[in-house]
Amino acid sequence: MKSRYLVLTGIITLLMANCTKPYTPAAITNTPNYLVVEGVINTGANDSTVIKLSRTVPLSAGVGTAPELGATVTIQSDNSQLYNLHALGNGMYVSDDLTLDNSHKYRLSINTSDGKNYVSDYIAPIPTPPVDSVGFTIKSNGLQVYANTHDPNNSTHYYRWDYIETWAFTSQYFSTFISNGVNDMVQRTPAQYVYQCWGNNISNGILLGTSVRLSQDVIFQEPIAFVESASEKLESKYSILVTQYALNKDGYNYFDELRKNTEELGGIFDPQPTQLTGNVHCTTNPAIPAIGYVTAGTIQQKRIFINNSQVPGTWVTKYPYECKIDTAYYVNPKTGFDDVLILLVPPGSSSDATIPIFPPPPPPQGPIKPIAYLYSSIGCVDCSIRGTTVEPSFWK
Repeated sequence: MKSRYLVLTGIITLLMANCTKPYTPAAITNTPNYLVVEGVINTGANDSTVIKLSRTVPLSAGVGTAPELGATVTIQSDNSQLYNLHALGNGMYVSDDLTLDNSHKYRLSINTSDGKNYVSDYIAPIPTPPVDSVGFTIKSNGLQVYANTHDPNNSTHYYRWDYIETWAFTSQYFSTFISNGVNDMVQRTPAQYVYQCWGNNISNGILLGTSVRLSQDVIFQEPIAFVESASEKLESKYSILVTQYALNKDGYNYFDELRKNTEELGGIFDPQPTQLTGNVHCTTNPAIPAIGYVTAGTIQQKRIFINNSQVPGTWVTKYPYECKIDTAYYVNPKTGFDDVLILLVPPGSSSDATIPIFPPPPPPQGPIKPIAYLYSSIGCVDCSIRGTTVEPSFWK
C-alpha cells in the first residue's frame, strides 16, 4: 500500500511540473514610459545647473532608465525670469554659469519631444553648509569613507550626498611595442603607452542623513563609500569628490522613500513599495505621473586623496583578469609558421585581442631584430579599455 502511495505521489508531482508555465507579469514587459527628473537648481554664485532627464523602461530591458533626448529645459523664477539649459547629450542638460537670487523661488519647466510639458513646484533655495571634512577608517575588509558637517545656525537638519571616485591604476604588463597594422612591430612612443590609467565611478545609491533628533545640527562620520581591501582603486592612489546638498523635510522624505523602494526590498518583512509623490507634474495631462523631486540651493564639495601607503600593507590588489604571457615567433621552431601575424592588427581594432609586450632582451653585442615577441590578452596589457590615459586636471 505504501509503495502504491509513493508511485501515485510521483505521478502527481510530474504532472504538476509539466503543467508549470512561466509567468511574466505585465509590469515587467509593459512598464509605463514615465519621465524621470534628477537634479538641483544651483543658486551658488557663478555656477551652473545640471539636470538629468530619462524615461522608465521595462525590467526586462536590463537597464534602469533611457535618456530623454530633444527636450527644452528652463529654470523659471517666481518673478518671471527665465534661464535656458542646453543639451549635453545622453539626457543631460546644463545652464550657463548663473548667480540666482536666493530671495526668490525657482522651478523647472520641461517640454519633451512628444509635445508634453512638465513643471516642478516652486521651491525656496536652501543654503548648504560646507563639508567640514571627508575622512576614512580602516575596517577588516576595506576602507570606509565618511563625511562630517554641521550648521552653526541649527537650521538645515536634512542632507543628501553623492560622490565621484577617481583612482590611478596600471595594466598587468607594460607593452613597449605595438603593431603597425601592416607587416611588423614598432616601438611605442610615450603617447602610445597604455600602462598607467585613471578610472572613475559615480555613486549609484541614495545617501541621506539627518540631525533632526539631535540637539545640534551636526552630522558626524556619515558613511559615504566603501572600498574593498582588494580593490584596484587602492593600488596606487584613490580620490573621492563628495558633493553635499541641503534638503527640506519633504525632499528628505521623498528620497528616503525612494531609497527604501530601491535598496531595502527583499522579503515579506522588509518595507513594501510605496507610491512616490515627487514635486514634478505633467501640465499637459495631469493624469500622467512623473518621477523626481527637484530641489534648489547652494552646493558644497570636498575632495580627498588616499595613497596606497595609508592602507595596511597586507592588502593585496586583485587584478580583474587572469593574465598569462605567451610567445609569438617570426618562425615557430615547431610549426615553421609566422606566429607574429596574429599580432599584426590595427591598434584599437575589434580584432585587437592580443598585444605585444616586449621582445626577449638582445644579446650583448647590441640590438638585433627579435626572433619573437611576448604577448598577452588586451585586458592584461591595455589599461585604456577600463579607464583613460589622460591624467585628470585635479590630480596631484
